[in-house]
This record gives sequence, C-alpha cells and structure tokens, in this order.
Amino acid sequence: MNNWDIDLTNERYSMVGGNLVINNPDKLRDAGKYFCLASNIYGMVRSTEATLSFGYLDPFPPEERVEVKVKEGIGLVLLCDPPYHFPDDLSYRWLLNEFPIFITMDKRRYVSQTNGNLYIANVEESDRGNYSCFVSSPSITKSVFSKFIPLIPLSDRTTKLYPADIKVQFKDTYALMGHNVTLECFALGNPVPEIRWRKVLEPMPSTAEISMSGAVLKIFNIQLEDEGTYECEAENIRGKDRHQARIYVQAFPEWVEHINDTEADIGSDLYWPCVATGKPIPTIRWLRNGYAYHKGELRLYGLTFDNAGMYQCIAENAHGAIYANAELKILAMAPTFEMNPMKKKTLAAKGGRVLIECKPKAAPKPKFSWSKGTEWLVNSTRILIWDDGSLEIRNITRADEGTYTCFAENNRGKANNTGTLLITDATRITLPPANADVTVGENATMQCAASHDPALDLTFIWSLNGYVIDFNKENSHYMRNFMIDSNGDLLIKNAQLKHAGRYTCTAQTIVDNSSASADLVVRGPPGPPGGVRIEDIRDTSVALTWSRGSDNHSPISKYSIQTKTILSDDWKDSKTDPPNIEGNMESARAVDLIPWMEYEFRVVATNILGTGEPSLPSNRIKTEGAAPNVAPSDVGGGGGSNRELTITWVPLSREYHYGNNFGYIVAFKPFGGKEWKKVTVTNPDIGRYVHKDETMSPSTEFQVKVKAFNNKGDGPFSLTAVIYSAQDAPSEAPTDISIKVLSSSEISVSWKHVLEKTVEGYQIRYWAAQDKEAAAQRVQVSSQDYSAKLENLLPDMQYSVEVRAYNSAGYGPPSDVVDVYTKKAPPSQPPRIISSVRSGSRYIITWDHVRAMSNESTVTGYKVLYRPDGEHEGKLYSTHKHSIEVPIPRDGEYIVEVRAHSDGGDGVVSQIKISGASEVSPSLFGLLLPAFGILAFWEF
Repeated sequence: MNNWDIDLTNERYSMVGGNLVINNPDKLRDAGKYFCLASNIYGMVRSTEATLSFGYLDPFPPEERVEVKVKEGIGLVLLCDPPYHFPDDLSYRWLLNEFPIFITMDKRRYVSQTNGNLYIANVEESDRGNYSCFVSSPSITKSVFSKFIPLIPLSDRTTKLYPADIKVQFKDTYALMGHNVTLECFALGNPVPEIRWRKVLEPMPSTAEISMSGAVLKIFNIQLEDEGTYECEAENIRGKDRHQARIYVQAFPEWVEHINDTEADIGSDLYWPCVATGKPIPTIRWLRNGYAYHKGELRLYGLTFDNAGMYQCIAENAHGAIYANAELKILAMAPTFEMNPMKKKTLAAKGGRVLIECKPKAAPKPKFSWSKGTEWLVNSTRILIWDDGSLEIRNITRADEGTYTCFAENNRGKANNTGTLLITDATRITLPPANADVTVGENATMQCAASHDPALDLTFIWSLNGYVIDFNKENSHYMRNFMIDSNGDLLIKNAQLKHAGRYTCTAQTIVDNSSASADLVVRGPPGPPGGVRIEDIRDTSVALTWSRGSDNHSPISKYSIQTKTILSDDWKDSKTDPPNIEGNMESARAVDLIPWMEYEFRVVATNILGTGEPSLPSNRIKTEGAAPNVAPSDVGGGGGSNRELTITWVPLSREYHYGNNFGYIVAFKPFGGKEWKKVTVTNPDIGRYVHKDETMSPSTEFQVKVKAFNNKGDGPFSLTAVIYSAQDAPSEAPTDISIKVLSSSEISVSWKHVLEKTVEGYQIRYWAAQDKEAAAQRVQVSSQDYSAKLENLLPDMQYSVEVRAYNSAGYGPPSDVVDVYTKKAPPSQPPRIISSVRSGSRYIITWDHVRAMSNESTVTGYKVLYRPDGEHEGKLYSTHKHSIEVPIPRDGEYIVEVRAHSDGGDGVVSQIKISGASEVSPSLFGLLLPAFGILAFWEF
C-alpha cells in the first residue's frame, strides 16, 4: 500500500489465495494505492495498481432557506448548493411541496446535473410552491434533500417579453475516447427560447443526441475526430444568445507493439520493442522481477544468465497505465538438428533457383559450411551460403542433383545434417491470356495453357488485380475449364464493372510456377461522382460542385442532382439551373428548394449504358429562411363556453414554416365591424385560439382570418371565414319527469323537452340514497331522445334522479329531483332439476320450485331455453309449472337451461344435456350468474 509492504501478521489483514482482505476498513488508515507481487523460481511480476477510496455525502445545513418572490414572466434560478461529498457523481432532482412529488423537466424548466440548480425560463403562477433540492449519490446509494425554498410568483398586468439569456453554460471539457460526454445549455427568456446545437466549422458527430427539449447534447462513444468547438444558440422573438466551448478528446494508453516471451542467445544483444499510443503520449518504464529497472527504450548488450527473469513494460499517461509481461530466457548450447532437421528430399526446377534451409538450434549462433558429396562448397555466382546457414543455388542444371550436407559449429560443439536435391522440368506458359473488351452483362473468356514436368501435378490459379479468385464464393460469375489437361481457361459470366482489371494466370506445381497476365475492360454505367460540396446557400437554391467519377469506358452524357430532407427518407430528383447538366460539367445549382429546410444532396451520372451509382451524400445543410407564402387552411370555429369565440385552423406542416420563431396571427372582428383585432399564437403546432370577452353577446356573427409568420416576416392571410360566438347555456329545466322501474338493476327515465333551440342534449344524474349527490353518476343523450335507460343499479335501493339540458356553452338548470326504489334482487338459488324422462318423441324435464329469500323478488314463473350444444341461440319457453316438455333432438345433443323469473329479473341458470340417441340421466352442468340470465332473456 502506497509502496509500503503490508504486514500480513496484523490481524486486520488476511490473504485468501492472492486476494487481500481488510477487516473493518478505516478511511485514515486504508485509503490509498495497492498492488500485489507474484513470484516463483523464474522471477516476479507486479499487478496493476488499484485505488481504495471512501465515499460520503453529508446532509444539507439545517438553516431555513429564504423565500423567493419574482414577477411572472421573469426567469429564475434556484440554487441547490450541494453538501460536501465524494465521489463527484451526484444526480439532482427537485421536490415540489412534498416527497415524492418531483419537478418534471420540460422546455421551461431544467435541473442542471452539473451544479444541481433549478432553472425556470419564465415564471408562471403554476410555479407557486415550496422547492427542495434532492441529491443522490449512486456510489454509496444515499440521498439527502435541502430545506424547502418558498417560491411566490407576483402577477403582472402586462407580461413583458425578455430576450434569450443562456445561464447554463458548458465549460471546456476533457473527455476520454470511448466514453460518453454530456454538455448542458439552458436559457432564460420570455417566450421560452428555442435551443440549437452545432459543431463549429464541422458536422456534428454521428453519435450525437439532443434531449431534454434541446438543453442536453450527449455524444456517445466519443472519438478523437469529435474534438472541436461546440456552440449552443438560444433564440426567441426578442433576441438570441450564443455560447461556445471546446471538447478535448484524450485517450487511454493502447499497445502498438508490446513484449512477448523471448529466448536470446548468451552473449548476444537484445532490442526489446515496447511501443504504446495514447493522448497525451504515454511514457514507458520497465520492471524486472517486480522492481524498477529502466525508463524508455530497452536495449541489452552482451547478454548473460543474470539478464534472465520476468520483465514488465508499463505504458502510462494521465488516464491510466497498461502492463505487458514477458519472460526472458538466456540460451547456451551446442548445435543440434534434433528439433529441426534438414529436409530429406528437396525438389527444384531446371533453370530456376532453390533454397535449402539449415536451421539447427544453437547458442551462441554457429558458423556454417556446406559440401556436395565430398566436395566443399564456396560462394560463387551460382552458389551462396546465407548468414542463417541456408544454401542458395541459381540457374539450376541436372548436374546440381546430389547429396548436400550442412555443418554447424560454435564454442560449445558442432553438428551436421544431410539432404538430397532432385531436379525437375520447368513449368512454362504456352498459351497466355489475351486482352478483352466487353459490356456489362456479357461473357468473357481468358485463355491459359502450360507445359510442366510429367511427374508432377499442375494447378492453375487465377487472380484479379493481385487478389486470388475464390471460385467457391464467386461461382455465379467465374467458371474454369476442367475438360482438357494443361488448360486453365477462365470464363467470366455476366461480367460486371467490378470484374474489370488485370487477370493473371499462374500455372503451378509443387516445385515452381509460371505466370502471364492480360487486361479485361468492362464498359458500363458511370461510377459515383466524388467530393460533392455545397456553396452559396440561399433560401430556395444552393450551388453544388463535384468531381468527375469513372466513366467506365463510355462518355458521361449528363448529371442529375437528388435531394433528401428531414421530412422523408426518399431521395428525389431536384430541379436545377441549368435544367440539363451536361456530362462535361462539374457544377450546377439546385433550385425550387424549401426555405429553412435541412437538405442532403447527391449527384448521379448517366451515359449511354445507363445510370450509375450515386455519390456519397453531402454534408447536411439548412437553406436560408424566408417569410411564409402559404396561408393556413380550413379556418373556422364557433361554439365553446359562454362569452367565448373559438377560432380554429389546420396548422401548417414543417415544410411551410420557412424560418425560426414560427407562429400564427389571428385576426377577427364582428360582422360589419371596421377594425380587426389581432392576436399572436407562438406555438406552431396549435390550430386553435379561444378569445374570452364578458361583453360578447351569444351567437354573434364574426369574420375571422389567420396568417403565418416567422422571424423573416408575415405570410398571406387565409380566406375570411364567418363563425359565431358561443351561445348561452340553456335556461329552462326539463319537466314531467317520469320513472318506470324495469327490474332490480334497471329503470327507465322520461321527460318533456325544453323549448329552446340551442339544446344539444340532455344529462341524467342519479345517485343512491347511501351516497352523496357529489358522487352522482351521469348519462348523456341527444336532444332527439325523450327517455334513457339506467342500468347496473343496486337491487332494493332508493335512487334520486334529475335531468338537465346542455349545449356547448354549459348545462342548464336541473329538473325537480324524483326518488324511486329498484325492485328486490332475483332469486339467487337455481332450480334443482330432479328428472329428465323420455316419453315418445319428447323429453319431460322436471325441477323443484325455487323459494325466494326475504330480500329477493317472489318467483312469478320460469324461463326455459332449448338450444343446440355449442350454440347460444335456441327456442325460449315460459311456464308457471315445475316441468316442461321439449322435443327429442334429431341430430347431436341439446342443452336445456332453466331459470326462475321474478319482477326483479331472471335468476341463476341450471342446465342439462339431452340426446336423441338414448335417455340421459339428470345432471347439473353448471351455474351462470344472474346477469347472464338477463342477457339470455333479452337475446331470445
């Protein structure tokens, strides 16, 4: 710990395997950096370092916080001022009035995760309440919250507008490559500012994501190329504000080349490369057997056995360290061929060259000599003995056949080994491939034939532009000729542009090979243009330049420009200036674009053989803004609550906004009036405005029109529409309320209509005697209805009922309240079927009489449903008796259902299954709830 050995005899420490266990850890004694050492007879290595820290989160101070008073429309910052803590990974939320009611962040309210402060762009009356900063530490799973801050909004008759003012500003940030980076930006202002992000002079990273209504920019898996200056811009109709800061991307050390276990000869020199990259550039240091040994590049001269051991190369920068471990073994031995003997037989082609290897194991490096038979060999123009012991023979002849011996000797001994050299005929290409020229879709043949030593097998290998053709993967386009020996012709079927290039035929045996090449030209549609750039961006046009792509051996006749917007994923042809872009041009203008719209562009080339692949898309740009030129449609409205004028329209889609700060201007005046009253609606997605005026007469005729506006100006007004202000609520109450009790759970209510023409319907309110009137249930019907059925009531219960008329302006006065009692519930006991007797062509079904309980309706008769098994419909019988006759089924089985009937409704069902095949003994199949009994009755 902190470079001091830990006393493992201390009872506070114990070691399990290699793991260190600290009993009752204490911050003062145990916080620090730890590493362990592992050793055996070959050496020692050190582990990477680990840091032990102790987290904490103190409580907030107990002092009360001062109340805050602020005028409505003004921006506000409530300070969190978190308590002392470690580590600095806190998350922040704000409580409103009580736990666990938390503030919901939106375009107007934001909680910074940097300092915990609550930012409100402009205060509203709805913000009134008590606020507490709630702080959580995920590392130690602890949360604390501050004393409550009372917030009191002060109303202002004339709400003022304020320009955007950025209060949450991100700072210069150092980020580690591969990590996620979060930038915050939030502005005060009235109306609420819109927030936009960009990377200065460069496109935004593809992994960037904007959230929290624009207040948060998060870059996932940040890379070195994402480094740069980022800008946040906040804007409303009163003004804009900007803030810039830079992200510096750095990197953890990473190996470029690291050490591995190495064997070196005694007395030799060793350069052990160990190279790492990172940002900042890592430094290199070395450990030998766990202890500091060297810094920087490691070179060892005149190795001895003392140099053997375990080495560690450590690359480290400000972000961490990486370790590479390796063993260095020092070797000393006489030459031996036991591990790597010479080949017993080596083949070589006449006229070629051969290399006979001699690689005995020896330390230090031995000296080499060779003999052929009894003849010693020396270096000449044809024969060369390499430093590593290999023997090279050039311009081979038949006379070079024979037995060759390699001799190796060092200061610890000597050894030799022998092999035989055999000479074969050389391989030669006799019919080389010829150049060919085809059009896309045609076939081409590349010929190739060769001669070779008859004792050897011949193989043909084809390659395209240096890459060997894999016939297993490319069998749809490539075929070889296997019918003729020594012939390796290649057939290219349905040739495509990718098949053009230099084809090389290689005739190969196990001894030598011979090659010949030819070019295949494939003519086709042009390749993709390159380097598409956007310049001179205007509201409805941009200038494009590009570089010419491959014409694929057929001149380019024309270009076309395609566009894609955020409104669609489809690429569409753009109108251009000039309308026809000739094949020798490398610039043009895309016209008739939508103002203030994000675009991507690409260029497509065409020749006589077709249209080629498109270029890569350009960087995304946004055209300049312009005043709207389209008016909202379907302007209308009317209705609504008392003393209101409701105006509606269809909001314009995003493509017609043409600029920032888009909204609507609504103009209206009484029919025949002289002055138009105008109001502004700043939400671009809203198509409704309600004007309230206590002096407005009901059903007054108004003229209304709507136009769009943005930061560039106003658009045209829509056609003028005629609408009416809201009518008054009904003033009369329905009369002659009549109630008929239908069953234990249903009643029918009827009434006499009111005479007013503005009535749109009637509302029936009803409540049980045991409930309060405030808990009344409601049923609404149209103005054409004179009655309504109330269902699902409680049996044997007093209900109060009233009726009132209504329209869009509200409800009229209620009728007199009428009280009514529902009937007692139907019998809860099912009839007990006691017999099912077959008599001739009929069945006689008999059951016991059902006796109603004191709180149930008296039985007045029975209902019997006779239906096929598996179906719900059948024939319904009614009887006052305790039996009934039903016909014997002709086909299949039938179900007979029996239930008691009373004034309160139908009771529970008993059923029995009968068949035409034989008599069926009585059996009770099941019970149904009373409600199902009622449904069955009405259905049949």
